[in-house]
Amino acid sequence: MTEVAFAKSFLAALDAKPTKLSADHVEDPKNYPPRSAYILPKNPRPLPKRQKLAPGAERSLIVSLRSLRNPPLDITLKSQPPNTSILNLKESIHAQTSIPIDKLRVLHKKKPVPDSKVLKDLAGEEEKLELSVMVIGGAAVMREGDEEVIPPVAQGESGAALLKGEEFWSDLKGFLTQRLRNEEQGEKVYGVFRKAWEAQK
Repeated sequence: MTEVAFAKSFLAALDAKPTKLSADHVEDPKNYPPRSAYILPKNPRPLPKRQKLAPGAERSLIVSLRSLRNPPLDITLKSQPPNTSILNLKESIHAQTSIPIDKLRVLHKKKPVPDSKVLKDLAGEEEKLELSVMVIGGAAVMREGDEEVIPPVAQGESGAALLKGEEFWSDLKGFLTQRLRNEEQGEKVYGVFRKAWEAQK
């Protein structure tokens, strides 16, 4: 039976049933069951204040960029249009820190964001947006006016001794998750590396 035939048969069945209420039926308000007043719960977060925009203008966003592994990298970009792409954001970071664009990864809620995404997709109705920045390969941060400094040779443990610590493995897990852009796949590949190394002991 096609959908049209079913709809016709269903409507015909409804028409065949007697009407219980007349067309001019009015319910007596006195017969309504008594109900107590209901108070809506308070919103845990205050609603964001709407920006008053001139005709034809669009709202702007305040973007905070922070990196846990590189404390000097703490940038706030004000008045960013909502259509700003992540690639444009990386270019702004590059202009302030001299870190190569290909060494930067932007994360939102601990998940990598592709360069094609725009800020309004991440911010929604919020006026502020907080993002994390991952610097691949330990690229140095250089502010305007700073002289180029050759980074010192890494000191401390190296080789097999470094593999005994959890810091190396946590860095590897973070890199794989960021590179694969999938937390589940990152965990899986990380587990393969970890098991292969422990099997050699």
